[in-house]
Amino acid sequence: MNKKIGLSITLLFFILLVGCNSGNLSAFDESSSISEEDLQVAESKDDIIDQLKTSNNSDVEALISDHFPFVDSVTGEDTNANVYGTLLFEVEELADLIAEIKKPDEISDFKDGQQILAYSDLFIIIKESEELDNATFIEVGSEQFVRNNYSPNFLTTYFTIRMLDGFFGNNWVSNRRNYCGSNDCYGGYSTSRSYNKGGVTKNRGLGSFRGGGPSSGK
Repeated sequence: MNKKIGLSITLLFFILLVGCNSGNLSAFDESSSISEEDLQVAESKDDIIDQLKTSNNSDVEALISDHFPFVDSVTGEDTNANVYGTLLFEVEELADLIAEIKKPDEISDFKDGQQILAYSDLFIIIKESEELDNATFIEVGSEQFVRNNYSPNFLTTYFTIRMLDGFFGNNWVSNRRNYCGSNDCYGGYSTSRSYNKGGVTKNRGLGSFRGGGPSSGK
């Protein structure tokens, strides 16, 4: 009888452990980190440029995923954003290249080490790495992901309120600011901070914005 009780307790503990782990949709363990080895590719920079320019694929994310290593995934409300990386391109250079191949509806100025390309169905946020020299990260999020998870205070650094309301619906900036005033909202991919709040989860770190300005995490 005691053996049966012990076996039942062990089985229950195992089920609970599996259940807890399945709730974490991040692609990587919390203790892992991105290294230069994760971003290395066999092709040269010129090869990648030629392949991108001659590709017949009109899907922007497919173009990126075909030529740049996948390094992370960000889980938000009802949808994910994927993050890719490169050691071969700087932010402005890569933004210009992607915009040349697939013209965005809007392209931001280069600010704070980042630049954003906005298409009708997705956003591409290209940024300098905080930790790796010469590394650039490319976050690709659907319009739904950006609308439901991003802080307007981050996005209004790069785009006008009128443009954002045009993308996400009238008064999105105002309504989202009211929400983010009392909730943590996503402020863009980061490898330097852990973050697991506001409906957005991952293990390698997230930037966040709360209320009226940037935050290094809550």
